[in-house]
Amino acid sequence: MSRSFGTALVAAALLAGGCLDAEDGATAPAPVIHTQSAGMNGIYVNAYLVETEHGVVAVDAMLTVSDAIALRQKLDGLGKPLLAVLLTHGHPDHYNGVTELVRGLDAPILATAAVDQVIRRDDEAKAAQWTPVFGEEWPAARTFPSRIVASGETVTLDDVSFQVEDLGPGESHADSIWVIKADPPIAFIGDAAFNGTHSYLSDGHSGEWLGNLDTLEQALGPDTVVYPGHGEQGTVELLDPQRAYLHLYRDTVRSLSDGESLTPEAKESLTGVMKGHLPTDKLEFLIPLGADPVAAELAREAE
Repeated sequence: MSRSFGTALVAAALLAGGCLDAEDGATAPAPVIHTQSAGMNGIYVNAYLVETEHGVVAVDAMLTVSDAIALRQKLDGLGKPLLAVLLTHGHPDHYNGVTELVRGLDAPILATAAVDQVIRRDDEAKAAQWTPVFGEEWPAARTFPSRIVASGETVTLDDVSFQVEDLGPGESHADSIWVIKADPPIAFIGDAAFNGTHSYLSDGHSGEWLGNLDTLEQALGPDTVVYPGHGEQGTVELLDPQRAYLHLYRDTVRSLSDGESLTPEAKESLTGVMKGHLPTDKLEFLIPLGADPVAAELAREAE
């Protein structure tokens, strides 16, 4: 399947998957969205609690033990049962906290097959890499998805319908989004676009990520409320700054690379360029981490 054809299919599925009431055809009213945001030690990640009339649906689950406990406390404060946990992608800052969130509860954890595969494949390596950094804040046990959902599938929880779409590789090795067709529409886009922080490019799919942004731009209307994995909520206008960031990063890496890697000095130059473009320290450490993977990606594209 070509990239353009796949993009058109995803966009068409999202546009066609409206959440309509069977009796009167009206768009379902929007539920209440509660945001839990981490600070620097939790790499500024967001998780969301979608409060319906009789329950709560979580979207992602934080990175550290402390932030996951805080998310669980917010859930308990709502006084409603947890109906499910929906995962957007397989990076640990989005699933590490599931264990604390669901402790003592019986709630399914939903993800696409691709997201589930990435989590199970990479979990031990991520733990070995980052436990020395985070210490006891890295959960000793992580909880994996318990239910696989197909791309385009709609899951209805307490009369609120959540539609999942598999975007394929992008910011991670397997990205997905969850959309509530409410009034206004609501989209949980994971890390398909960061808002006000630097971006993670170490998985080396920046070209495909740009394609995913085109997909989302076609599929999500201008009134859609967009909830990103890092940064404040916004609209589809969040996609344009992310696109510009990726283009500049790729162009700068291309100009600085020698084959499939950058020297330490070149990585410093890359950091300077990207901080000039986005003058914030938030997730600055990610800038040089993505340099070699993107250089290798660009080399493959040039073959």
